[in-house]
Amino acid sequence: MAYSNILVGAGTGPAQPVIRRIGIADLQEALAKGIDDFYAMPTHAMFLCVIYPIVGLFLARMAFGYSILPLLYPLASGFALVGPVAALGLYELSRRREAGLPTSAVRTFDVLGSSSIGAITALALLLVTIFVVWVAVANAIYIATFGYATPTSIENFLNEVLSTRAGWTLILVGNLVGLLFAVLVLSISVVSFPLLLDRDVGAAVALLTSVRVVARNPFTMMLWGLIVAALLVVGSLPLFLGLTIIVPILGHATWHLYRRAVEPQAAPPPTYDEGHRERRYAADFPAVLFPWAR
Repeated sequence: MAYSNILVGAGTGPAQPVIRRIGIADLQEALAKGIDDFYAMPTHAMFLCVIYPIVGLFLARMAFGYSILPLLYPLASGFALVGPVAALGLYELSRRREAGLPTSAVRTFDVLGSSSIGAITALALLLVTIFVVWVAVANAIYIATFGYATPTSIENFLNEVLSTRAGWTLILVGNLVGLLFAVLVLSISVVSFPLLLDRDVGAAVALLTSVRVVARNPFTMMLWGLIVAALLVVGSLPLFLGLTIIVPILGHATWHLYRRAVEPQAAPPPTYDEGHRERRYAADFPAVLFPWAR
């Protein structure tokens, strides 16, 4: 039964959300509302996304020190494949602001109390698996093009990639394959995580709904994917630091895109417990870690 709830939710049957047809104006409105959310909650959003420049700098250090330079680009670009998972807290902040609920940074962890947490975890594991497969495929493409030899220096690597036939082949094939992975992830996740935060519909219904949104709005979703890719590239240029602004805006905007693409449900959306929280004191540690012992 637990597995069934993860797939189709807690209801008696898998409800199919109603999909809207959206256009460029809807994308503009979603981005505008995403920027507005970011201005209203900048500290929270940047707190959540501080990991992005850290990850970027860590990847760069690894590339310089451990001879994984050929995988630096696939790793950096591949993090967009798990971006919907990293943006869960941003969706939650936008959901709470829209509902008039408190939006402090700690409230982002209320996602863990969602009735859909099992389905959210299942979809998150799926995206992580796709990311791992992408890195493995990118590595295989590099080996097929250049062999197993490790680059002797950054200058040598860039020269081989940018000025040789093998390098051009690597760029062309790698980006085409990467595009396929990006289209796959966009199709299954563009509204699935916001939907799961909004309703207890299960992973299968959320994934199918996301695919239906893309199928009904192919041009608009293709344009959205290009906007996301372009903004991520812009944010990555100054040592990934721009992502502390770009990622939260895109995360908030994705919530509002979901609102534009999927009809709201008739019943009010589920809310998490907003009741009084017992005050904790430092003297209670470590007993507070074991509440069942009280």
